[in-house]
Amino acid sequence: MTTRRHLLLAPAALFAAPALAQPGFPSRPIRLIVAFPAGGPTDVLARVIGERMAAELGQPVVIENRGGANGNIAAEAVSKLDPDGYALLYNTSSIAISRALYKRLAYDVERDLVPVALTAAAPSLLVVNPSLPVRNAAEFASWAKANSGKISYSSGGVGNASHLQAFMLMRHLGAEAVHVPYRGTAAALTDVAAGNVQFMSDALNTALPLAREGRVRAIAVTTNRRSAQLPEVPTMAESGLMPPGFDIGIWQGIMAPARTPAEVVARLNQAVNAALRDPGVASRVEQMGAWPTGGSPADYKRYLEAELALWARVVPETGASEE
Repeated sequence: MTTRRHLLLAPAALFAAPALAQPGFPSRPIRLIVAFPAGGPTDVLARVIGERMAAELGQPVVIENRGGANGNIAAEAVSKLDPDGYALLYNTSSIAISRALYKRLAYDVERDLVPVALTAAAPSLLVVNPSLPVRNAAEFASWAKANSGKISYSSGGVGNASHLQAFMLMRHLGAEAVHVPYRGTAAALTDVAAGNVQFMSDALNTALPLAREGRVRAIAVTTNRRSAQLPEVPTMAESGLMPPGFDIGIWQGIMAPARTPAEVVARLNQAVNAALRDPGVASRVEQMGAWPTGGSPADYKRYLEAELALWARVVPETGASEE
């Protein structure tokens, strides 16, 4: 499959200045409904960004966690709320995968929700058990091909980003590997460290501690830029594991119910960009292995469309499907 290079916003996009909403918005607290449980990386970043948004908007931003169904419970809930800007969805890249993965969804991400701003993006990290004779990308490719059909990789579940990324890698290399899905990437990563499976692609922020401890070995990142947390680890494209321009990561953003007034969306977008420009917020995002993105609602819309198109091609090829 030909990979695509979709938008990762230039730093200058953070300084875009959309038109202000009409006076009076917001006049009460805003609910930011996070599509995953409290305490995880998505929740942490939502709280950091939401706190700074509150300072910009002059109203509290109250975090509400509604985890479950790969983020679809929260997305469906927000899609049915009043389009007044007082209830927003904090989503991840799973929202783009869900359309291709789930046979039935009670909402349509393009019809029932409207982009406010992309907030953060991050690479995934290809890691292997350190006992393998694999220390770099070239050795990984040779090993995978030589052991095709006899190796295995773990993931956070069927259709999870960790599953899809490893699937794309094996297909490009022309190698076969057994997929071992887990209920979440924490257990999947632990079993790579234990040697029960040989490799996986996991979000950098969760794989990083084990890589630094030497319990897993980092081989490459999935985005087209290296991580400041592991600057010595090459990208998949530059190391030859994937084609030039390969750029698949994980990301987060904020959406509102469809038909939210454009001036309200613009005011919220301005607050998100102001939060991401804050040095303290940017530092927290970067400490978690990500980078702040920002930009306009139109930027996020184009980004989302590219992601939807990508996973509409890839997910059916895996055979993954959920009710």
